[in-house]
Amino acid sequence: MFLYTFLAVITDLAAGLLGHASFRRHFHLLMAGLVIFGPALSLWVSPFSVFAKRTHFLYRMFLRSGWGWTCVLVGSFVFLLSFSVRRSITLSLRHLSRLAVAGGLWQGFRKVLSVLENTTGSCYELLDNPEEGNGATQPLLVLREDASKAACLNAGMLWRGYEVSEDTFLLCLCCLLLAEETAVFGPYLRLGGPSGAPLRIIFLFCVLLLGLWIFVLLCLLAYFPQFPTQLLGGALGCLSWRALYQGWYRLGPSWYCPGRPGMGLLSTEKDGDGKPVGPGQENGAKHK
Repeated sequence: MFLYTFLAVITDLAAGLLGHASFRRHFHLLMAGLVIFGPALSLWVSPFSVFAKRTHFLYRMFLRSGWGWTCVLVGSFVFLLSFSVRRSITLSLRHLSRLAVAGGLWQGFRKVLSVLENTTGSCYELLDNPEEGNGATQPLLVLREDASKAACLNAGMLWRGYEVSEDTFLLCLCCLLLAEETAVFGPYLRLGGPSGAPLRIIFLFCVLLLGLWIFVLLCLLAYFPQFPTQLLGGALGCLSWRALYQGWYRLGPSWYCPGRPGMGLLSTEKDGDGKPVGPGQENGAKHK
């Protein structure tokens, strides 16, 4: 009982924050500020920190599988929330389709960015050039034709071209998606929706994942600043979120649109006594 009470208090506070109108209205500005001013942290961080190594387990375990972690946790939360309210597989699949759309968008942009990098970039080989007199060496670049970026880097050569940071793009998109999908939990609780321990635990994991992605984004910006590739990646992530959640999904649920989070789940119907009916209670109200 104590553990559930503690879980309820923590999740209620988190749900209240994520569902607050000011947070939902300004969170994308926070993400934009992190991407723009985050590289300035490189002036204060230590290059000998454990986070300054690309081989750190935080990057290997989470960043390389960022979309997988987001999809599993957010998908579990969306399914539990929608199915516990309506007991409808069709409605749950419609809400889950937002993740499929975002995943398709992510994979599509990866393909486009890969083609762009291979088209506009060039591969160079580093050579040593001994200078006369002092015996110093200077690296010279020799252009290697007909090499893709992957083949160039695998051969230990240098690739130069127009790049967009896929890591920054993915982290910004995942953070904004997590904030949108979990924001409905606060209104859902205020309407008296069923909220057992499994749903609250999954919601808490989503909140922790959101905090982890923000931390990883700050680490990338501080320890591995790359201007303007990270700025372009962040802008692309924010534009993708705006096109989906602030554009297409506002059209409402239909055969061509899954609708916004919470649509069809949050109800403000009233029973025979004029009292609001929460999620999952409509059937009982209709029989009064």
